[in-house]
Amino acid sequence: MSTVTDIPAVTGRPLAAARRPAWQRALLALVGGILLLSVVRVVTGADELSSSGTLSSALALAVPIGLAGLGGLWAERAGVVNIGLEGMMIAGTFGAGWMGYQHGPWLGLVAGIVFGAVGGLLHAVATVTFGVDHIISGVAINILGLGATQYLADRLFTGVEGGGPTQSPQIPSVSTFTVPGTGWLLTLEKHHWLFVSDVAALLRALTFEVSWFTLIALLLVIGSFFVLWRTTFGLRLRSCGEDPWAAESLGVKVLRYKYAGVVASGALAGFAGAFLAEVAANVYREGQTGGRGYIGLAAMIFGNWRPGGLAGGALLFGYTDGLQFRRGEESVHALLLLLAAGLIVFGVVMLVRRRALQGVLSLLVGVAVLVLFLVTDSVAQDFISMTPYVATLLVLALASQRLRPPAADGVVYRKGEGH
Repeated sequence: MSTVTDIPAVTGRPLAAARRPAWQRALLALVGGILLLSVVRVVTGADELSSSGTLSSALALAVPIGLAGLGGLWAERAGVVNIGLEGMMIAGTFGAGWMGYQHGPWLGLVAGIVFGAVGGLLHAVATVTFGVDHIISGVAINILGLGATQYLADRLFTGVEGGGPTQSPQIPSVSTFTVPGTGWLLTLEKHHWLFVSDVAALLRALTFEVSWFTLIALLLVIGSFFVLWRTTFGLRLRSCGEDPWAAESLGVKVLRYKYAGVVASGALAGFAGAFLAEVAANVYREGQTGGRGYIGLAAMIFGNWRPGGLAGGALLFGYTDGLQFRRGEESVHALLLLLAAGLIVFGVVMLVRRRALQGVLSLLVGVAVLVLFLVTDSVAQDFISMTPYVATLLVLALASQRLRPPAADGVVYRKGEGH
């Protein structure tokens, strides 16, 4: 006998669109974004908007943010909030600087990962074993990471040639790779053709003098997706973040999986710190992280606690940050038009999907930014340095309605107690 539940729900959206695979949506978004960027570049004449140099800088700046966000994702998918990522990154920068100047960048990377993992282990002991509030523990890790590295740097680097109480000696450079036979991409980029030259610039940024650490980071993003969403281990870990007591009733060793998630989180944050010390600067410096651990958390939230969306958020921040170093004033002014166009397109899409509040807000902000672009010829230097943070806050505000964190994220779990 047929029942109401046998009838497919009517959502107001075409069935084909509802069933479109995630990779197709991501590809469409990528193509649409490149096309929009290309049109704005041609209209404004700001060629640095999509040059291979800008995109290479964006990728390098996005990697530590993305790794920190990926660390947050591993912890929060296991049900543990980790705002201690900043402290774990700081530990990673010190570990990489200390070991890297003595034994080379690869052992420096290992040391950075280990130092970050130790921070993750401390956070796990506090939150998982002793039930300390996750926020309080995270703040303590940040304070501890900063204080411990300041003390150790003063003890270990003072008096060493090239070092001092706030920095390590020079670390040997990490080698890079270039894909053979891609020289024609630069020629194609220099023609400044609509869309074609922008695609060539993107491919050149991904194939010319790319750090091996960057390649490893990209593989970690892809690998995290497959481990967390395509393996039994990942299913069990995510179940601990959704309902640990239900997972416990099915035989999942919840405490072990929470520990695994938080220690992995610290290791990834340590990798992010090592990247800053060895790729971005070739030296450990005090204050090197610059709040990127917190920005990584913002990228994770923007990505809805998924690796692909997280990578997109990190690239957004890296791109806006990278424009500062490539004819900053001209490029950021052109970015206003790109931002306005993107917001207007986003608003129209939201209205089509019957999300009135997001659509109207996006259209209003988009029109306001467009007016600002039309009535000005340049932007203030202070705004240029604020651009990455403004872009991050704006995206998070507009995307807030579609976000869904793990159901038991931040909930203190005690074995056998139930709900």
